[in-house]
Amino acid sequence: MAKAHALHILVKSKEEAEALKKQLAGGAKFADLARKHSTCPSAKKGGDLGEFRRGEMVPAFDKVVFGKPTLEVHGPVKTAFGWHLIKTLSRS
Repeated sequence: MAKAHALHILVKSKEEAEALKKQLAGGAKFADLARKHSTCPSAKKGGDLGEFRRGEMVPAFDKVVFGKPTLEVHGPVKTAFGWHLIKTLSRS
């Protein structure tokens, strides 16, 4: 079964996610923004979700992690939890 290692930043609004994505494009570090802005407990680890299998995350999240290019920031992606920016580090 497919596995991936990903980082994410979870915020309450699409606008906030888009603003953070612009900061990332301008050279901000993903982990720094995750620690400062993410509402997920993973914020303490710079947004690092560790390794997980396909199907362990909600479908919209899985679709990005397992379907989009790695090492790029994708989103904003809407789930029941809020808005995510997602960076997949590796997939196997």
